[in-house]
Amino acid sequence: MTISAVSDTPKTSTVASAASTVAKDSVEADQDKFMKLLVTQLKNQDPLNPMDNAAMTSQLAQLSTVTGINKVNATLESLRTDQANAQSLTATNLIGKGVLVAGKGIELSSSTDSSGKTTSSSVFGVDLASAAESVSITIQDGAGKTVRTLSLKNSEVGTYPITWDGKTDAGGKAADGNYTFSVKAVSNGKTLSDATALQLASVASVSTGSGGVKLNTSLGQFAMSAVKEVL
Repeated sequence: MTISAVSDTPKTSTVASAASTVAKDSVEADQDKFMKLLVTQLKNQDPLNPMDNAAMTSQLAQLSTVTGINKVNATLESLRTDQANAQSLTATNLIGKGVLVAGKGIELSSSTDSSGKTTSSSVFGVDLASAAESVSITIQDGAGKTVRTLSLKNSEVGTYPITWDGKTDAGGKAADGNYTFSVKAVSNGKTLSDATALQLASVASVSTGSGGVKLNTSLGQFAMSAVKEVL
């Protein structure tokens, strides 16, 4: 199912209510079955050798334990459903926005302002799981030639959106189009393996299903957990 900008909260609320009702009915059904078995056992016991009080108490304790476990399971299922509904609602707020996800692509494009001035820009990012003394970002064209090198100094853990204005290391202007970039983070003379390149994706719609909430973007489908930053 694909969700547009219009929320389907009433529908998800109905689903949650139905799930809660099913869970409650399941607990009550288990209780009924247990009590029917116990009553049947009492009716058919040997009058000369009736059920021991300790045995009856043990069975009642088992009923209480099973009922308690079922109620806990029902509560957890309700919480899971509520969380899924909340995540779906949150995801719809991302429609039309840009998000940074793992990837090495850059799309450089030009725009003209009201004064007739043309500028180029492209947004991408870097995610650092460890603090780095230096971060080197190398942008390459389709032929693998380096056109621009950027750097960050003394960067803490976190996500860093980066804007490239299209300028090259030679001082010229790169042509509009697709580029790739690589990231190298260094700390204490060692290259860090947990620096992740991030590319920009535009969220078009949201899908829900057995696999959870998914964002349908210009780069494909991503889970909510894949989003490092919303722009």
